[in-house]
Amino acid sequence: MNSKMSRPDASLSLRIKEEAQRLGFELVGISPVKPPPHENSFAEWLRKGLAGELAYMRRTEELRRDPQKLVPWAFSLVSVGMNYFTPFPRSVMPGEPKGWISRYAWGDDYHDLMRRRLESLLTIIRDLCHAPVEGKAFVDSGPVLERDYAGVGGVGWIGKNTHLISPKKGSWFFLGELFLSIPLAYDRPIRDRCGKCDLCLKACPTGAFVGPYVLDARRCISYLTIELKGWIPRHLRPLMGDHIFGCDICQEVCPYNVKAKPTSETGYRPRPGLHAPDLIPLLSLSREEFRKRFHGSPIMRAKRRGFLRNVAVALGNIRSFEAVPALIRALGDEEPLVRGHAAWALGRIGSRQATGALKGRLQVEDDSEVRMELENAAAEAAAGEAGEKLE
Repeated sequence: MNSKMSRPDASLSLRIKEEAQRLGFELVGISPVKPPPHENSFAEWLRKGLAGELAYMRRTEELRRDPQKLVPWAFSLVSVGMNYFTPFPRSVMPGEPKGWISRYAWGDDYHDLMRRRLESLLTIIRDLCHAPVEGKAFVDSGPVLERDYAGVGGVGWIGKNTHLISPKKGSWFFLGELFLSIPLAYDRPIRDRCGKCDLCLKACPTGAFVGPYVLDARRCISYLTIELKGWIPRHLRPLMGDHIFGCDICQEVCPYNVKAKPTSETGYRPRPGLHAPDLIPLLSLSREEFRKRFHGSPIMRAKRRGFLRNVAVALGNIRSFEAVPALIRALGDEEPLVRGHAAWALGRIGSRQATGALKGRLQVEDDSEVRMELENAAAEAAAGEAGEKLE
């Protein structure tokens, strides 16, 4: 088939959508391969530093803004969405040492599952065309402004919370793309339907939205618990609550998610212990235990040191005295990142035992950043202890 000479085939486009839905992609849209509509906004977002330490965004800026540099042979783009919603509520009692993991990470890692389905779709398309068709699938990890393309393809619109929202399905979807070397019949974009609603902007605990449609990643809980590999800024830690991997709040308050249907994909259903997990046992996971427990899970992305860092911060925010012994043990962890955030948590909880442990660790700690955390935490714990005596 000579793609340049072929005319768009509406029946082929319809068959592609039917096959995509049969493979589990509830949302499907088709768009031409051209620069995405918000490429300039994306560039401005990068220039303002709102991407934080997401260096890969800057490295791949040109590819994201001009898909012809990524897939010069491509004519069409099939955007797909796969539902991952599981209707388990935030039912944790105040003060209970349990954490929150974003719904998308409760089950198996979606990257491989969706990529395999997209490759299957490509095989089907080649059979339908009875001719060679070049194709390339991406799932989240590629240099593609996927929400922009899904919007152009009529899958949904980009909401004020920067998520792609389907008017009938909501936003609990993983997105994927299949670039194709054939022209197809294209869908129309869906208009923005957020209206005057700003529930998502008001609900963000850290104030991560600079304004409607603009996220400062440096303040986003998902960024802080997953993408940020180093120290969480001290002024943001108290605002993170019990979140240990991702957040979900800006989606939970969205009116379009009120009637969200549960996923039919068994691989996305919660693994044991990932909905509202007990935090204290997580703090003692060894490297091998961490690998075994989260093998094939998106949580592996945070690595052990990042995940335990998050657990320590959550325990500090919950201020559970029950967690003090585990946090004291974490002061001796092999990772400075874990030791330092465990110290911060002990300072937040405060007790004679915590104060003593913090001062004791100061006698042997040789990492300068951890020492600073220990000193600040010891002073905070001692102040809290003195306040209790006055009461």
